[in-house]
Amino acid sequence: MMKDFKPIELDKVKTYSIKGRKSKVSVDDLGHPVKSGNSFAAFLEGLPQILAAGDLKEIAAKTAWAHREEKVIALAMGAHVIKVGLGPMIIDFMEKGIINSIAMNGAGIVHDFELAYTGQTSEDVAAEIDGGTFGMAEETGRMLNVAIKEGVKKGIGIGQSVGEMINREKLPHAGKSILAAGARLNVPVTIHVAVGTDIIHMHPHADGAAIGQGSYTDFRLFSSVISRLDGGIYLNVGSAVLLPEVFLKALTLVRNLGHEVKNFSTVNMDFMQHYRPLTNVVKRPTQDGGKGYALTGHHEIMLPLLFSAVMEELGKE
Repeated sequence: MMKDFKPIELDKVKTYSIKGRKSKVSVDDLGHPVKSGNSFAAFLEGLPQILAAGDLKEIAAKTAWAHREEKVIALAMGAHVIKVGLGPMIIDFMEKGIINSIAMNGAGIVHDFELAYTGQTSEDVAAEIDGGTFGMAEETGRMLNVAIKEGVKKGIGIGQSVGEMINREKLPHAGKSILAAGARLNVPVTIHVAVGTDIIHMHPHADGAAIGQGSYTDFRLFSSVISRLDGGIYLNVGSAVLLPEVFLKALTLVRNLGHEVKNFSTVNMDFMQHYRPLTNVVKRPTQDGGKGYALTGHHEIMLPLLFSAVMEELGKE
């Protein structure tokens, strides 16, 4: 029976005209060549209106609109964003009133403080781990833990506590500190800690109760920000687990309390896309309104690109 197989005939295949077909790409969407001396605006205009390039321009336009309309623009970020040199750009957007809130994980205060204190951060873990010296910088552990404990006594969270300490101590590079800028500008910078993940938890000055209380106060402050997110923008940059989980819980909390938070845009930016941010930032929060985006690439390239695109959009006023 197998010998009866013959090549199928194609003469009766049904076709249609391509002119009536719906297509995903048209000549109107194509990019334009870059010329020497082009402005950044011309570069943006030349990007294809396709996939991530189209999303980048759409996100920039929405962010500019949200700023003009005084909607909340909230940034959640992993500590790597600080380590790759983006603090000054973020501070600039805080000073311009574009970014209204920042959330970090516990490592964020370590790198932010060390840059402010010594002008350098990010130790060589491989070189220190074998001798048990990794994470044992005296000033980092002592000054941050003392600030956290003092802040708890005043009823404030970790972000404000450390920011105020950096400003009060007049650290040499305080101008490069996101935490100090938050305290100076009254922009909430909240710190969300998983106990045991940060080097300062190994220090003799560490106080688990204070760390927990300070982080819980910041969660409540962060939830207050999220309660006003309707119409705004939420950016998750470089946090694959902790901050997407915190965001989803805060959003659930404020909706439970009766806040209408549905029509907003979320953006996940990372050098690879992970399950939790795609699910808990991009998809679930916007499933009943709004829109979620995912931009993939290195922070030190993608965030300046987005910020520059936002500034171009604001310049069209």
